Amino acid sequence: MTRILLIDDEPDILRVLARSLKADGYTVSTEESGTDGISAFERERAEIVITDIKMPGMDGIEVLKRIKGMDADTEVIIITGHGDIANAIEALHFGASDFINKPVRDDALTIALKRAEEKIDIRRQLSEYTHDLEGKIETATRELRRRTNFLDKLIRSSNDGIVATDEHFQIVVFNPGAERIFGYFQEEVVNRRSLPELLSEELAGTVRRAMDAHRSFKELPWREAAITSKSGEHIPVMFSGSILYEGGQKLGAVAFFQDLREIKRLQRELVHSERLAAVGQTVAGLAHGIKNILHGLKGGSYLVDVGIAKKDSEKLSKGWEMIKRAIGRTSNLVMDLLSYSKEREPQFERCSPNEIAAEVCDLVRERAAQERTELICDFDPAIGPVLMDPHTLHTVLLNLVSNAVDACLFDENTSKKLQVTVKTKAEPHNQIRFEVSDNGTGMNDEVKEKMFTSFYSTKGHRGTGLGLLVTHKLVDEHGGRIEVQTQLGWGTVISVWLPFREEVPEA
Repeated sequence: MTRILLIDDEPDILRVLARSLKADGYTVSTEESGTDGISAFERERAEIVITDIKMPGMDGIEVLKRIKGMDADTEVIIITGHGDIANAIEALHFGASDFINKPVRDDALTIALKRAEEKIDIRRQLSEYTHDLEGKIETATRELRRRTNFLDKLIRSSNDGIVATDEHFQIVVFNPGAERIFGYFQEEVVNRRSLPELLSEELAGTVRRAMDAHRSFKELPWREAAITSKSGEHIPVMFSGSILYEGGQKLGAVAFFQDLREIKRLQRELVHSERLAAVGQTVAGLAHGIKNILHGLKGGSYLVDVGIAKKDSEKLSKGWEMIKRAIGRTSNLVMDLLSYSKEREPQFERCSPNEIAAEVCDLVRERAAQERTELICDFDPAIGPVLMDPHTLHTVLLNLVSNAVDACLFDENTSKKLQVTVKTKAEPHNQIRFEVSDNGTGMNDEVKEKMFTSFYSTKGHRGTGLGLLVTHKLVDEHGGRIEVQTQLGWGTVISVWLPFREEVPEA
């Protein structure tokens, strides 16, 4: 119910107006002077004040000013006499909501009150809306702050390195995980360095191409890479990233780095442990192979004894060949065991990969010919002297070419023209691909899956399963990789990629 304060120095007018307003449902209080009206307003704030403009003492204009000074939202209606238009305009200037002339007619008063009440209602709705809006803004701000704090804590607590940049690759986020990996403090890189400065040339090129590419290319899949820390340490990492967009515009990029140092160390320890355990476990397994070798030695020595006793040169020659083969198998077995069980850092030396490949082919060529297998060499003439571990290359190629010849030997298809091909090819990023292919027996999926596992062999008593284990180990130590393609009955292609170093020209 709206409260109205009536102020007029004429009691009759007060009484008539008050009765009329109360009949209309208003709560009405009356005062006969401006001073008393101000006091009444201070005690109980009315929402609408109706005051005569001409009163002894404090007039209506002064009452208007004082009330607006106490509460600017109070609606004040001025009652004026005829000829007081100038005072009415002055009252509007000081904030009066309306004015009505004496004698006060009910319809004019009703219209003035309706306007005043509409203003009060609009102001109330606006206040409620503003309050509600402020509440929503405050709630949204708190939620945004909470989410921001959560994301900040999430980024800071992540063990992975997280590096975010603007659209020009300037670093804007560098979390503690990135500090541990790169060795830089946050203040050394944020707004001071760009992301490509911290990456290898290849990785930086990948990130730049992603930023320059079409929007559909915005995710960089996980890949293994290496970064160089502030101290110069080469650190293995898993790398991934995303290009960030908003409204079709590129905002920047975020990169993720998983430190693989501990994982690599554990892997090396595991491989070493497995290697030692395998060496121990294989003692019993190798007993059968050694027994076969001993049978060969005994058989050979028996023939030698017979040949000497009977002066039979044929038996003497045959026995000596058996002894030599047994000695060779023993030597190979011992060398493979030593190679597999012993950690070895690659020794980069000046060598010619094509010459080493040719030497391996020469060693195996006679045996291949005995097995009716043609040995084909296809060497890339663009490959010159490089810095590489010649021992690794020689051992790897000898094992692979020997296995390829064996695969032809065990092929039961007599109509085949058996072939083993050895290829070399210069590859980008300082790598050479060595490919050994044969058209022999090939492998099924089970054999392919087991070919690099401990002491697995398909050669029966002729093999120990160490050759490919040693091959895989040497390739890993040299930082290379092996890929096998095979089909049962059609043959096998084994490709080995080995990195090399450029020779530094003499000054």
